[in-house]
Amino acid sequence: MQTQCNARQFEFEGVGRRSVVAAFDGGAVSSDAGALLLAQADRAIGLIGRFASCFKDGRDPELIEHSVKMLVGQRVLGIALGHEDLIDHDQLRHDPLLGAVLGKLEPGRRGCAPLAGKSTLNRLERTVQEGRYHKIGHRPEAIEALFVELFLDAHAVAPERIVLDLDATDDPVHGQQEGRFFHGYYGHHCYLPLYIFCGKHLLVAKLRRSNIDAAAGSVEEIERVIGQIRNRWPRVQIVLRADSGFARDALMSWCEAHGVDYVFGLARNRRLERLIGPQLRQAKRRCAEQGKAARLFKEFSYRTLDSWRTARRVVGKAEHLPAGANPRFVVTSLPATDWEARALYEDLYCARGDMENRIKEQQLDLFADRTSTATMRANQLRLWFASMAYVLVNRLRELALAGTVLANATAGTIRLKLLKIGALVKLSVRRVKIAMASGYPYQEVFAQAYQALCPVAASP
Repeated sequence: MQTQCNARQFEFEGVGRRSVVAAFDGGAVSSDAGALLLAQADRAIGLIGRFASCFKDGRDPELIEHSVKMLVGQRVLGIALGHEDLIDHDQLRHDPLLGAVLGKLEPGRRGCAPLAGKSTLNRLERTVQEGRYHKIGHRPEAIEALFVELFLDAHAVAPERIVLDLDATDDPVHGQQEGRFFHGYYGHHCYLPLYIFCGKHLLVAKLRRSNIDAAAGSVEEIERVIGQIRNRWPRVQIVLRADSGFARDALMSWCEAHGVDYVFGLARNRRLERLIGPQLRQAKRRCAEQGKAARLFKEFSYRTLDSWRTARRVVGKAEHLPAGANPRFVVTSLPATDWEARALYEDLYCARGDMENRIKEQQLDLFADRTSTATMRANQLRLWFASMAYVLVNRLRELALAGTVLANATAGTIRLKLLKIGALVKLSVRRVKIAMASGYPYQEVFAQAYQALCPVAASP
């Protein structure tokens, strides 16, 4: 197909006798009409306002064009809608739909655009310390507490038991960012953020240097989070779940001292493999006879030679695949009377794999890996912006999409199929009319989401 273009018009291959000509002259048109639903979800949980309250604004109120709440809302909604870079907002600042959901449609003083551009948002993100040119700061402890508060508020009734998943992952960096180190396991320079989820709820997103143990700082984070949870839910049973990188004596000892259960992967070694040797040989025979994988389980009391202060319950999976032996181990505080060996491994421990999907949503769909500023403090704030966007999209999924085809969709799929809707915005004295594309294929899902969110947003 041949195309021609000039500064104002793009000409494409014709259809029959008709020419096909395109230009950016449609007027007040937005590609993000689904932001209306995001705004409704935000009204239901108050995320943007509560997040904005974690910032300190030292600017002169008489000279402010864009409030901190508007800046925070613009950034969170922008990430949720797929606009991850600050430079995107030099165009988005004129988007009438984004302005409508943020409550500012009219130009500011001296012809300023209704919303903020990249320079203003950059000052919000890159504040290292307050001063003459950096008058907006943030309170990290308040932001960290807000993630847990939003999780607690998502439950009308305290659950009997919750499982907190911990994991560390790589966040590749490609510049000279503060705190960057080469990580031998991942094979590149990166950060090593710590995430804690409960199901699909994000409780912790902690940016860390990568020259540390995977479990570094986990005791402090768990102590803070569990203390906050127990203030609201004093009787809830809490189980920590993680891979072998977190099977550290300090974390397990803290759990044992504070009435928290755990089930962690345990790195295999020759001592452990000898303890399940008979089961491995039996599994090998079964695999040879049946031509498919065979697994047996054995539990025993185990203590490391010098790193654990006490013996603990270990469950070993003696599995043999057609390709060879595949032994695995977990260490737990849960008693055998509540969780027998097979159920503990297959039903409880293996379910932690779903957390990998949540991290992919966070880092890929919502751009938590865009940590390209110079300082760790600014990059941590960027991670929190992406994390708040995840929390907002997840609450939209829970509050509005249950029973629809998008009930279990990822954040990226929700954006593509529910948020990216073309619309013409018509302004009059009395109303803002959003004329959405008539050919949009998920109109029924949009209607169901709207009906689900309206009573929630209107409730006290």
